[in-house]
Amino acid sequence: MNSLILRVASRYLAAILLVFSIYMLFRGHNEPGGGFIGGLIGATGFILYAVACGTREARATLRVDPQSLAMSGLAASLLSAFASALFRDAPFTGQWLFLGATEGSKGIPVSTVILFDIGVYLVVLGAILMLVFAMEEEI
Repeated sequence: MNSLILRVASRYLAAILLVFSIYMLFRGHNEPGGGFIGGLIGATGFILYAVACGTREARATLRVDPQSLAMSGLAASLLSAFASALFRDAPFTGQWLFLGATEGSKGIPVSTVILFDIGVYLVVLGAILMLVFAMEEEI
């Protein structure tokens, strides 16, 4: 596309959409959102950028092959399933670690659930971008 306004605006909108997608990813454990919605919003930012600036420039901005992104997300999700096996629990049972716990405070809770959500985020982002970039390159 040759619209200067769209090219300039898409850079800012894509950045805003990516930040919002990360917010939705981390918000989704206890409220609506999570890896799937965050991945869709992040993919929307890159798709907007690809429409405005071209697929080649969008791939260069992404810096990672979308297929590798999806595969690493799948590995992270499977890792969260195997983490519960270390404690002889059912697959995908949330395991919690409290960082910086002292006698007076519980610390910062970190769980395998967020690892699963990050994996889903990467799978959705990579799969959608792989599909859209392939379709955009055909046109």
